[in-house]
Amino acid sequence: MTSTRQSVSPGKLWGMRRLADEKGLWKMVAIDQRTPMFGPIAAKRGTTTAPTEDVVRVKQLLARHLTAQSSALLMDPHLAYPDSIGELPAHRGLMLSHEHSETENTPGGRKSVPIPGWSVAKARRIGADAVKVLVWYRADAAPDVRAHQEAFVRAAAEECAKHDIVMLLEVLVYPLPGEDPATLVPRRTQLVIDSIRPFCDPALGIDIYKLEPPGPISGVPASDSKDAAALQKAYDQMAAMVPGPWVMLSAGAGADDFEQSLHYAYRSGASGYLAGRAIWSEAFDAFPDYGKLETLLKTRSRDILDRLNALTDAKAARWYDHRLFGGQNPVPAVELGEFPHNYG
Repeated sequence: MTSTRQSVSPGKLWGMRRLADEKGLWKMVAIDQRTPMFGPIAAKRGTTTAPTEDVVRVKQLLARHLTAQSSALLMDPHLAYPDSIGELPAHRGLMLSHEHSETENTPGGRKSVPIPGWSVAKARRIGADAVKVLVWYRADAAPDVRAHQEAFVRAAAEECAKHDIVMLLEVLVYPLPGEDPATLVPRRTQLVIDSIRPFCDPALGIDIYKLEPPGPISGVPASDSKDAAALQKAYDQMAAMVPGPWVMLSAGAGADDFEQSLHYAYRSGASGYLAGRAIWSEAFDAFPDYGKLETLLKTRSRDILDRLNALTDAKAARWYDHRLFGGQNPVPAVELGEFPHNYG
């Protein structure tokens, strides 16, 4: 009995390969954060808003010192890309964020919008390998909010298909208006599972899922502890839902907690990570002492990456090991004699 290898559109296939290392593992660093940088920078500068020059300089240093150990870098197009793209070696993958850091905040929940002036077409035009789309989602948000968020993802996925570029979807839960964030903690597993469900239809065309822990972000129990079985069950449930390969996000966790979360994720078949603050937040805390910040990036942050990469090498599944591909590197969806005439 012969098996048929899964085919993937040529642009998406090339992008997924470009984001991975030579082993087929995704070791991806995010520097596209905006709000998590704006607040601390403004507070330390004593200004109402974060000075643009500081935000840009921090992102440039992150790119300079963290790309050597990564397989790909995630940037925002307006603050990171202009001054940081020169720090990214040409043999590393490039992802660009799609969503605006500001949302339309309604009584029923958050509504996402694209970065003003930006588009999937522009991301493809400048050579990005993937478009990252973050959507805030609560299954118990107002019906019009849920409909808006689902339409936002669907529109981005359609544009990614049109331009044959990898669509990487990040789904995050959040406190609804008037809700105490602390009340989310005991409900976190169900909230995360419910937030993913609307985006698990293979017809949407999402290529990579960037998922948050379906359990504690801090104080993560050791993967060999008595509390591990229940948490592993949540990870396994989440992994069974998504129809394609996935990576773990850090959700603002510290390095040790994120590393512990990766043990659970890799047991459930994750193919790597896409993380930012777990890797560089300790260095960022040194701002505005740029000398100390840079020293910590070259020492502490690189040490964290070494640990995460060693764990990924040892435990993660290659992206094409996902059940969608059955352990075989897919082939481009082209036909001899028809390509390139029928492409695009």
